[in-house]
Amino acid sequence: MKRFASVPARRAAVRARWQALPRPARIGAVAGAAVLLLGLLAGLAYRDALGRWLWPDPRYDALRQRAEVALQAGRLTDADGDGARELFEAALALQPDQLEARDGLARVAQAALARAQASASAGDAVQAHAALQMARELQAPKARVDALAASLQATQAQAVGIDALLARAQAAQAAGHLDDGPDAALPLYQQVLQARPRSQPALEGREDALEDLLKPAVGMLARGELLPAAELLHRAESFDPGHAALPPLYASLARALEARGQRIRQLLARGRLEAAAQACGELRQLQAGPLPEACTAPLTNALLRAAAAAPAARAARLLELARAAGVDAARLQQAQRQWRQAQQGEPSPVRTSTSPRQRARVAHLLEQMERARARGDWLTPPGDSAWDRLREARALAPRDPRVLRASTALLAAARECNADALRDNNLGRALVCLDAWRQLAPSDDGVATARRRLAQRWIAVGSERLEAGRTADARRALEQARALDPQAPGLDGFAARLEKLR
Repeated sequence: MKRFASVPARRAAVRARWQALPRPARIGAVAGAAVLLLGLLAGLAYRDALGRWLWPDPRYDALRQRAEVALQAGRLTDADGDGARELFEAALALQPDQLEARDGLARVAQAALARAQASASAGDAVQAHAALQMARELQAPKARVDALAASLQATQAQAVGIDALLARAQAAQAAGHLDDGPDAALPLYQQVLQARPRSQPALEGREDALEDLLKPAVGMLARGELLPAAELLHRAESFDPGHAALPPLYASLARALEARGQRIRQLLARGRLEAAAQACGELRQLQAGPLPEACTAPLTNALLRAAAAAPAARAARLLELARAAGVDAARLQQAQRQWRQAQQGEPSPVRTSTSPRQRARVAHLLEQMERARARGDWLTPPGDSAWDRLREARALAPRDPRVLRASTALLAAARECNADALRDNNLGRALVCLDAWRQLAPSDDGVATARRRLAQRWIAVGSERLEAGRTADARRALEQARALDPQAPGLDGFAARLEKLR
């Protein structure tokens, strides 16, 4: 009984000792305990991300070590998948957030470039081209790749014979084949000039061929055919940026663009929205600088206002034009909902104020969304992905400015993620980011373009695997490309090459 009776006394003694401590010491002790508690909670919340960072997947380390050995041995690529490139790519697929594998691929690119240089010096053009292609695919410095490619072309031109190339170029020019293939006049003149930069016959021939190529440009500009005219100027510029006819033609194009912008403003003022949107779409394809102001907010606002009161067929057309003009996906969906409600005779939903608890919940969801995006969890795991968190926030407060900003930011991040993954040749991650992009903006024109670009990258990978004799990998690449875009350029040819091996 004495032992149990002494418990309150011990508590009182501890309390007395605590109160006897100086106030700063007590504050410090409480702050230290709070920091320790917060650290433990943070560790629990981020245990998966910390685990991936502190203890990477053992398969990742094994693959990376094998890749380092292969790189040191000079096995840059291998048909059986034991080359440095394939092993680093496999490691990167397992741990996309680890930098060692990405750095390893950069070193493989540098080694491929060095091999291409050595092969070119030894006169082995086939090996040099193969190594150069690998360096280009792995994003080696473009300036060095282009310089070595030009040197190889010049060497091959010398091997073929300058006089023979000149004769072929002149014959192609006389037949009107100026730049429509590798055997056209301008590409052949370029080969001669790469071997002999001061060749007078080649310089004069290129000058005459460019004049012939640019003859239709003046008429195109006069007729308002800006897109084909701009494409023609870009084609000529690729062969000789300093050609004398280009500056005045570009000045004429700039004046035509300014006149087109004024015309678009007039169309908007008259309510001719479809014609204004079509004109803006043509300017957007030119990629000749920023669009006129009338093609941005004024156009999209006018289209959405007109769609709200239009019959079904015209409303669908106007909303499609607004989407093509770049209106935000969330705003477009809101306009579609409002139009459906107006057609059904339902009142638009009244914006109600959210409670402090709901606002706090929205903020928490958006924080979780950002953390999931930073981890690369765009669509998985279910219920804890960036998309799922954003969808919950949208359901709670669809018009909250924070939610609208988060939707726009996540869409931009998905696009950037897709572009970065393509640049890093991480096709699996590119597909994940593309799927997230498609969920956020299903009607975005850029999705179809990105799908085609990714499909073409898979076709390139499959062609490389096929040339290396890895037919199973080539078939898998074909399946990936076909699932992304059955109409991708080059897909049918690649499939035909695979069918011949059956």
